[in-house]
Amino acid sequence: MQENILDTLKNLNFTEYEAKAYLTLLQESPLTGYAVAKHSGVPRSKIYEVLESLAMRGDILISPGNTPLYSPIPAKELIKNRRMKAEEHFELAEKSLAEYKQSANDRENIWNITGRNEILDKVKACITSAKKRILLEVWKEEFEEMETELRQATKRGVNVTIIAYGEIASDFANVYHHYMGQEITEEYGGRWIVISGDDSEVVAGIVSLGKDSRAAWTMHVGLVMPITEVMIHDLYLMEIMEQHKELLEESFGKNLVNLRRKFSIHPDFKKHYVE
Repeated sequence: MQENILDTLKNLNFTEYEAKAYLTLLQESPLTGYAVAKHSGVPRSKIYEVLESLAMRGDILISPGNTPLYSPIPAKELIKNRRMKAEEHFELAEKSLAEYKQSANDRENIWNITGRNEILDKVKACITSAKKRILLEVWKEEFEEMETELRQATKRGVNVTIIAYGEIASDFANVYHHYMGQEITEEYGGRWIVISGDDSEVVAGIVSLGKDSRAAWTMHVGLVMPITEVMIHDLYLMEIMEQHKELLEESFGKNLVNLRRKFSIHPDFKKHYVE
């Protein structure tokens, strides 16, 4: 048990001698430097150097006098101080590195992602970093795996709009059910995912092939802008279909099949992405 506690203290940036001295003082205090060395196993030649280091860091207190006495700060206070210091370091790092967040290199490259889990991890990272708006085109299977991250994004004030394939229900996002989701699933032979975060980064790819799933992540404006606009135009069409479906189907057939036939290069609409 003591070895585990010593390892825990080392993870909080204690040296082995500092951990032993602090733990000894937690068990009994106040103590003289001689007593700390005797009970902790820290060499007498090192004990005052160790105690001075702990005192300078604020982990122990010293009662001055002819024979100084040493006492530890409570363990809860120690943990609180370490947590506050770590948060300060993270905040400083975040501010210091912010200028590199959207480097020219990131904006110019297109990164390949292989594997369904890896793709979903990148999508979740995009959700987590979004500050204003998320546009997401997704099937029910993948939505369920990222629902928690999407809900947290809305709590941060991010507007989340979903183009849904399948029965997706949400009490936090704007959900548009694609009027021919099942047909598209059959036509394409699989499921894809597209996300645009803050109109500044995009992840897009096929996610129904397991480890063979493929996607791309980019901040390249030449791709982010048109992909985002395609999603927005999907939303336009779904709004129009909601209001004028009968009229449109009179002109273009059920689910606009005549338009699909006109612009598809596949007579049976089959894209065969799974082959």
